[in-house]
Amino acid sequence: MRLVQGDYERETVFDADPADAARRWVEQGARALHVVDLDGALAGKPENLEHVERIAREVEVPVQVGGGLRDAEAVAQALAAGAERAVLGTATLARPELVEGLAAEYGERIVAGVDARSGRVAIEGWERQTAARPSDLIAGLAGRGVQRFVYTLVEVDGTMEGPGIEGLRTVAATASESGADLVYSGGIGSLDDLREVVNLGLQSLSGVIVGRALYEGRFTVAEGQATLEG
Repeated sequence: MRLVQGDYERETVFDADPADAARRWVEQGARALHVVDLDGALAGKPENLEHVERIAREVEVPVQVGGGLRDAEAVAQALAAGAERAVLGTATLARPELVEGLAAEYGERIVAGVDARSGRVAIEGWERQTAARPSDLIAGLAGRGVQRFVYTLVEVDGTMEGPGIEGLRTVAATASESGADLVYSGGIGSLDDLREVVNLGLQSLSGVIVGRALYEGRFTVAEGQATLEG
């Protein structure tokens, strides 16, 4: 299932079984999978770990999971289900000391999800916008030992209308200054969009998350990877 601009009223179901989609992407050459428990993001706790477990069991690539991971128990459950990495969103702002402790315990398996709308961090399943700036949150968490970040620009997510370049430039610069790794998500609808991101030459950027464009056949996983590497 995919949302548009984080709106739960604008959802599209592409596969009845998420494991089917996971297998398809891996067959196309995916080297890692990013899975979001949208029900969990709204509920504030994991709701679909059985699907995470099936996906992790049936594919031979690392699986990164987010959505509803707001305490140590939920993170432990996600990792026990087979996730290689756990993405925390709301907790990064509400409980930074928790994220610091988890980063100390699990190292690079802990990822901070920094979701932004109109230049401010959005939390609680993107339902609540805060006054925090994405770059400030990244700098603060990097200072607490977090080494990996996923930056999502909510207003373009799911639209396939292109990435949010200016916001990406800013957070990537902060991540680079902090020695952190950054993955971008939001708005990718074509190979030209991927080229635009690559041509920025951002030192901290290690990858791009693509969802809807793959489901709608705009390009294949292999074509996307070749563009990012080219």
